[in-house]
Amino acid sequence: MTGFEGGGPPPAHPAADPHGDPFLRTRFSVPACPVTFLRRERLTRHLDQAGNTPLTMVNGAAGAGKTLLVADWVRHREGMPVVWLTTDIAGDAPGMFWAYLLHALRAAGVPLGAEVGVPADAQRVSPALPARLAAAFSAREQPLMVVLDEFDRVTSPEIAEQLEFVLHHAGPGLRLVLVTRSEPLLPLYRYRAGGELTEIRDAELAFTPPEAAELMARHGLRLPPAAVRALVERTRGWAAGLRLCALAAAQSPDPEMYLKNFEADRSTIADFLLAEVLKRQDPETQDLLLRVSLLDRFGPGLADALTRRTDGAAILARLSRDNAFVEHLGHGMYRLHPLFAEILRAHLRMRRPGLEPRLHRRAARALRRSGSLAEALGHGAAAGDWEFTAEALVDDLAIGQFFTGLRSDAVTGLFSRMGQEPRGPAPELVRAARDLSRSELDSGLTHLRRAEHALQPRGSSTEDDDDTAAAARLSCALLEALAARLAGSPAKAETAAERAGRLRRQVPGRKLARHPELDALLLTHLGSAQLWAGRFEEARAALSEVAGSGAQAATALPREDSLSRLALMDYLDGRLGGAERKAREALAETERFGLPQPAGAGVERLVLAAVALERDELGQAQSLLDAAVVSRPALRDPVTEAGRAIVSARLHLAQGDAEGALKAADCEIPAAVPSPWAYGQRAVVAAAAHLAEGRAHTAVELVQRLPEDQPACVVGAAGIEFDAGRPGAAAQLLDRARPAGRTGPAVTVRAALTRARAADRAGDLTTTTRLLARALREARGERLRRPFVEAEPWIGPHLRSPELRRLAEGWLIDRTDRHTGPGGGGTRPGHRPPPRPVEKLSGRERDVLRRLALMMSTEEIAADLYVSVNTVKTHLKSIYRKLQVGRRGEAVRRARELKLL
Repeated sequence: MTGFEGGGPPPAHPAADPHGDPFLRTRFSVPACPVTFLRRERLTRHLDQAGNTPLTMVNGAAGAGKTLLVADWVRHREGMPVVWLTTDIAGDAPGMFWAYLLHALRAAGVPLGAEVGVPADAQRVSPALPARLAAAFSAREQPLMVVLDEFDRVTSPEIAEQLEFVLHHAGPGLRLVLVTRSEPLLPLYRYRAGGELTEIRDAELAFTPPEAAELMARHGLRLPPAAVRALVERTRGWAAGLRLCALAAAQSPDPEMYLKNFEADRSTIADFLLAEVLKRQDPETQDLLLRVSLLDRFGPGLADALTRRTDGAAILARLSRDNAFVEHLGHGMYRLHPLFAEILRAHLRMRRPGLEPRLHRRAARALRRSGSLAEALGHGAAAGDWEFTAEALVDDLAIGQFFTGLRSDAVTGLFSRMGQEPRGPAPELVRAARDLSRSELDSGLTHLRRAEHALQPRGSSTEDDDDTAAAARLSCALLEALAARLAGSPAKAETAAERAGRLRRQVPGRKLARHPELDALLLTHLGSAQLWAGRFEEARAALSEVAGSGAQAATALPREDSLSRLALMDYLDGRLGGAERKAREALAETERFGLPQPAGAGVERLVLAAVALERDELGQAQSLLDAAVVSRPALRDPVTEAGRAIVSARLHLAQGDAEGALKAADCEIPAAVPSPWAYGQRAVVAAAAHLAEGRAHTAVELVQRLPEDQPACVVGAAGIEFDAGRPGAAAQLLDRARPAGRTGPAVTVRAALTRARAADRAGDLTTTTRLLARALREARGERLRRPFVEAEPWIGPHLRSPELRRLAEGWLIDRTDRHTGPGGGGTRPGHRPPPRPVEKLSGRERDVLRRLALMMSTEEIAADLYVSVNTVKTHLKSIYRKLQVGRRGEAVRRARELKLL
């Protein structure tokens, strides 16, 4: 029996699978048994044990009668609810498998919470999903039986591992029945050893002579026992072989002689199917069978499209009733037995050479008319009809599938076989999308220009042509916006977005409704281009609209992309909490649907690395940065590259690697227009690196050219000016920046610390304490430690005061520390005071250190000591290591603490 008790309506569940196609209800239907089906009590009694073991396996060869056996048993079983799923959609695609299983459960009324999630990518599934599903099963009071038919189609070890996890942790709430042709990848030995496996294998499925005799009788054949035994021996009790023989013998005037000759003939099943099944059908039926053999499943309408007749419904119904290897799936859909279909396809190629491509072409057009886009594309590609296939994709407004992750791999793989022909707007748009999805901007733009030229109006057109052209032009606008984003051209992105807005009104609403990813992608590209230009408010408006849109699989990746860029803007403004929250939301968005991260992948990790760096968690920052580099995105836009350069440079600098910081900050980022924040942020970190190397003049020159509309950069420049011995210039910059209210703590705290240093140098203890107290209060909520680490060691003595120590305890310094700062035994807030150098400085290192204290540059030290610049750099690295510091200024201060100068 199937169905579930009470509980109100089942929870809402998606209406489409990860490919965006409707779920096929036939996969959740218990197959019907033909009138000639023979119930074998010995097998059903064995199956009754399935309610007592977590796992049941019915394992036999193709045609062994496994599915019909279990289907009949399910229909006559009482007491336990049953969910049926035919898993022929899974293969090695975890997302597709779990999407269908979850849909089967929810459609049957099994209560599952929304937190279980919905896989959206056929190839991936969130690791959290199996755990949540197992928890849902374990909470059931009544066991649930789940039958997975055709489980041999599940070839992915990942699916098997996930399924075994669910079964293991579901407890008595789940009873799993696998119907399979091969040994599943589950650890069966463990279940066998524990007595937790019910299994029916091929030998048990084989018909005994009495069962074979009864089966023959159901086909109208009365055979003597000897003939039955001979037939069973020859066929080894194989159910499909027995039925094949019965079908063929029933047509013979002497069935017993026929079976005897067949047995002696030793012909193969393929020969038998062709000679005794196919050829015994009338010409119209033979023609239909050969043509539909190219289809996985079909209805009468599709069959008629291939035969160009109207008798498909009657023929298919008769073949199904006669059990002639045409299975009725329900809802007017059929499929051929896989072996029969394979044999028929081979026979079609031999018997009707050249017909197969034409049949694929007809199937593609019929499927496109019925709205089955994915199947239409597959048959169009198989026919080599690339103009049709490209037009079908573009006309459906599905060009965004190259970028959304739902079908990106399938679409990209499909069109990778398309050569340089044909020409025309749709093929050129497809080539443009393919290249732009790989950030191949020049070739993508070349194809895009050709498409635009081909789309120029020429004379009159029909209404359908207008719809088709409008869809192509809207697709073109989407790709223009993407190209502008990749090129760093906000003006072109805005032009493309405005054009898309006008074109939307010319496209039928049904097409737009099918593809919500189109608008999401457009706004994301627009917002990213505006972000590059430093127009944060406009960028926030566009990106926030996408990020705040309703959660659905089709727009998950644009939402992730938008959230990651909103997080980056929060970081640039100094708002670490908001940046961290949005970055984690971005990661969760794709994980929720089990999607890859091709668009913004790495940006959210870059932001999290930057946040960790500001909290002085250098190891965590390095790990996140490494992860972001490994997941280098396909869409390498200037925003992503600038973010990577800034975070990498800052981390190098924090680790004492000034050369690495300069190299990272100076990397080339091609873009049509400069970005004020990208330039400013990189200039500040490069200036700090030059300052660490003793090139104060170079550092000052860099920060004097910064744009004044970037408060974070101006505050950073003020710190550089102060460190370079120009406190007056630093104060002027801070007065112009006025970061309070415009930026977050990562900026305002640095501004307060720079002013506090100026007050400290002037001997104004009251102002210094007031400013430090304000900085500590603002930094505490964000755990913002890095500015205080950069302020060592002058800040140390101040943190010994009761007021400031109370504000710093527990997050900046440990409560167990009694002293901080120079003279008190400590140097770095939040850490134990470092010991004296493990190794003594060499004489030459002391020479370099003394010149370092005189603010000499590396080149000046080299000239003064008559050594090479590289030799000086080697000595500097050794000095930093021995003194346990990372910068020149820190080395001088530490040396003075230790009385080395």
